[in-house]
Amino acid sequence: MPEPDPFAKFHEWMAAAEQSEPNDPNAMTVATATADGAPSARIVLLKGIDAPGAGRRGFVFFTNRESRKGGELAANPRAALLFHWKTLGRQIRIEGAIEQASDAEADAYYATRVRNSRLGAWASDQSRPLASRAELERRLAEYEARYPGDEIPRPPYWGGYRVVPTYFEFWQNMPFRLHDRTTYTRTEAGTRTEAGWTVGKLFP
Repeated sequence: MPEPDPFAKFHEWMAAAEQSEPNDPNAMTVATATADGAPSARIVLLKGIDAPGAGRRGFVFFTNRESRKGGELAANPRAALLFHWKTLGRQIRIEGAIEQASDAEADAYYATRVRNSRLGAWASDQSRPLASRAELERRLAEYEARYPGDEIPRPPYWGGYRVVPTYFEFWQNMPFRLHDRTTYTRTEAGTRTEAGWTVGKLFP
């Protein structure tokens, strides 16, 4: 019998990746789209997964909300995630709706970042054109002078997003490209597991 809860299966696979991947097992591709459907994708780090019993559970990442992805998520609040662990021959695809993480969540994570990363959130106009590296270094020096101690407030435009899944696909590499693909779909009707997901299989 397949695992009835995709979050539990995700935690199992992530734990294995943390033991096998040499760098950033929490790295994931985040795909977004403009209001008219033009896609874009980039790698970011997963920074939170809601625990069981937390209500609407999802996957949290943080970024500059005025960046390209922030603008696309404002115009089209859906996203797709992709985790790929080459050492394990596994990948997980996740699709879902976007919600903004709370200010409290953003403050808590921002406070854990090293000093230069917090200053960089102020210095970088993320996704905008940059004339030269020297300009970024000059802006960083300005914010180092403005905030000489360890108390660096979170920029008002910097925060988190939560992807609330409606779909998972767990892909396992198998010999002769006869891969195993297990899907979980959140539906209001149909045959569902106790966790509220319809489980299926796809041809490789």
